Amino acid sequence: MSVSSIAFWREVIFMVRLMLEAVESESQPIESTSSRLPEVIKKLVAFSLGMMILYTGIAGAFDSLVQRSVMLASVILLAFMVYPPSIKGRFLFLGRAIDGLLCVFAIAACLYVAWNQNRILTQLPIAGVVDITLCVFLVITVLEICRRSVGIAFPLMVLLSLAYVFFGDRLSGDFGHRGYGVELVVETLFLSDLGLWGMLTGIGATVIASFVLFGAVLIRTGGSKVFMDLAMIFAANRVGGAAKMATVASAAFGSVNGSAVANVATTGAMTIPLMKRMGYPAPIAGAVEAVASTGGQLTPPILGAAAFIMAETLGVSYLSVALAALIPALMFYSSVFMTIHLIALRKGIGGLSEENDVPKIRDAIKLSKSAPLLVGLGVLVVMVLSGRSVAFSASLSIVGMLITYTVAVIVRGEGIKPVLNTFVDSCVDAGYGILIIITMLVSAQIVVAMINMTGVGVTISSLAVGLGGGYLFGVAFIVALACLLLGMGIPTTAAYVLVAAVMAPALVSAGVEPIAAHMFVFYFATISVITPPLCVAVFVASSIADTRWERTALQAVRLAAVTYVIPFLFITYPGVLFNGDVSQILEAVLSGAVLVVSASIVLSDIFEKDMKRKIGALLCIVSAAMAIIPSLYALFAGAVVLLFVLAFVKPFSRNAATLN
Repeated sequence: MSVSSIAFWREVIFMVRLMLEAVESESQPIESTSSRLPEVIKKLVAFSLGMMILYTGIAGAFDSLVQRSVMLASVILLAFMVYPPSIKGRFLFLGRAIDGLLCVFAIAACLYVAWNQNRILTQLPIAGVVDITLCVFLVITVLEICRRSVGIAFPLMVLLSLAYVFFGDRLSGDFGHRGYGVELVVETLFLSDLGLWGMLTGIGATVIASFVLFGAVLIRTGGSKVFMDLAMIFAANRVGGAAKMATVASAAFGSVNGSAVANVATTGAMTIPLMKRMGYPAPIAGAVEAVASTGGQLTPPILGAAAFIMAETLGVSYLSVALAALIPALMFYSSVFMTIHLIALRKGIGGLSEENDVPKIRDAIKLSKSAPLLVGLGVLVVMVLSGRSVAFSASLSIVGMLITYTVAVIVRGEGIKPVLNTFVDSCVDAGYGILIIITMLVSAQIVVAMINMTGVGVTISSLAVGLGGGYLFGVAFIVALACLLLGMGIPTTAAYVLVAAVMAPALVSAGVEPIAAHMFVFYFATISVITPPLCVAVFVASSIADTRWERTALQAVRLAAVTYVIPFLFITYPGVLFNGDVSQILEAVLSGAVLVVSASIVLSDIFEKDMKRKIGALLCIVSAAMAIIPSLYALFAGAVVLLFVLAFVKPFSRNAATLN
């Protein structure tokens, strides 16, 4: 064992002792030690997982198959603790026995791969009985954990891909293939770095894991409070303040945690009731939170987990992806803000009241509170710009935040214990947070491997091009619908992986630049969580808002309507992705501005009474349509029409609104 490994495990043992002391001191009185023990063990496993993320982020990842298999083994162990069997009553013992069997065999399979990594990567071994058995148990285990953590939809899709591999040779026509035996499938899935241990698993076990820990530390060191305070200050005295505050806060959180559903569940618990108290109808309050949380995954600098996968898939730097996402993200939130503003004008909803305890700006940005956040983001940006790896940059940012937080706590005279508790809690949070992500990515890797093995992705791409009649916009429209359908009910990261493998090649074959094609499918995969009928982010928001999901979904689609159009600008105006010279970028910005303002006016229902307003609405529809047409003359004409509406109808004037 190397000196670095000894140091690592010595540090683990030391931090485990600290964690046990923290758990012991902070836990509430419980009936017995035996009832407390499982929770302590669960936190120990999660903490160890978080420590592994931090160590490998700073010291460098282990060999590829070792890093991926050990990470998956740790996730499997934690998953069976976090998600117990659903069998109850007298069959509970049977459920636990099955879980134990799956857990032992799955972890054995992971360790088997770690032990044999050199043979797997250099000798291309032939699958035997042991390999087949371990592979079967591992796949079943991963899919069962995926089912328990994110629902049945995605595991069924994985099973469908496996069924296609084994039985697709019985199909006739374009979707038939030559057939594949069990041995070849196991060799691909289990005994290579193309299947379970492929690129997606590798990214999840390194880059994404580091950012999960980064987000956990950022929140635990006070970043969440700073985000919320700044959002409240920004919206305090503005029209529709509560909804604008929710939008800013949810955008900030969503960019860090990369999950619209989780973001709705956390920030929505505060923002949705606040919006309702300020006069927003429940469906609109839920829709604002769902849309804003979804947009966080489209917003630089972090963009959620899918951006890292996109960068690796395209073979470009993460900064290139983040830069390409900048203008579209500004368009997205500008549209949401304008629509919220005009809705608030119509309904007479003002800013936040004093009873909501709006903080002072000097308190919100006080260094003792904001220093960890500023240092963390600053170190991250500087390190990435200097060319260091994203995982190392995130890990160094974590160290910077912890050091800054330690200094702030000591200056406040609170001692070292809060720092230790924060560190332990952050590692535990990261362990829990990476669980679902790794499970999804391993499952998605199975789908990608089966698509590549059978070549069905090429078949589907050819079909999309054919259905589109060979016209670029026809192909794009077919791809957009397919992405919305494939992404429904599936977490964003997994949805992007799926549509990137199946639908992005159709756009590329039709002449779209690869970065534009992937951003196109990424957008539609992301907004599938707010698109009926399986709009999971809307489901969560409507339950918090205590209203019917159909009404919330209708309002969510209205608020995010521009987002269904923005991806088409990637095709007509590539400058919107910073792809082109200065004139092309400016042209794209003008197109986006005309589209956003025109669409926001129409979507807000600000024109609803007299003929003047109805004509204004029709003119805005014309203006938005002209902004999409790939013609500079049409764009300028659309801008002139919009200026006419703004000058003579004055939709942003308080007098133009029908105040209740």
